[in-house]
Amino acid sequence: MPELFDARWLVHSDAELLVLDKPSGLLCQPGLGAELSDSLITRVQGIWPEARLVHRLDRDTSGLMLLALSAECHRALSQLFAARQVQKHYLADVEGVPDRGEGVIALPIAKRQHRPPLYGVDPVGKPCFTAWRLLHQSAAFSRLELEPRTGRSHQLRVHLQAIGHPIVGDPLYGQVADRLHLHAAALGFRHPGSGQELMFQRPCPFDLPMP
Repeated sequence: MPELFDARWLVHSDAELLVLDKPSGLLCQPGLGAELSDSLITRVQGIWPEARLVHRLDRDTSGLMLLALSAECHRALSQLFAARQVQKHYLADVEGVPDRGEGVIALPIAKRQHRPPLYGVDPVGKPCFTAWRLLHQSAAFSRLELEPRTGRSHQLRVHLQAIGHPIVGDPLYGQVADRLHLHAAALGFRHPGSGQELMFQRPCPFDLPMP
């Protein structure tokens, strides 16, 4: 029996698009094999068959996602992402405490492995930029606000590992914990139909670890 859509994920809906709050641990789209058949889009399409993903989050990242309900809207929203006209802000708990309050990570990234997908800093990789700001800290951990200015796979995870502050609970680039402490907390864009400027926010679902 297919898994059902959880109404608590729905943040916004109209005739043209959906904004959802994806839970950690759920794929955005099906993977290879029966064990990876469950996904956000398959559950959503049980209610909105025409729904299409506009962008993706890693399986273990929670937070805001945008889906189109028509091919025309999908094209328009994809163009906004390509033109970097979508505001995206993440919250991440990382190991250690940065030596300053904010900065920009400008390190190119390339794929190093296919299964499971693994990326790393590489001088011949694609240019990547991540702005960060320190929000809170404990003795051994910090909460950062992240703004990716490019949209590469695993960008935030690789960048934070590269500067010596891997994300808490990252099984690929850090140490395993209860979950990956990475949450897409804010999403802003101009509605392609109405032209209205929209901004959505969702609170962080995890606590800053204490040593």
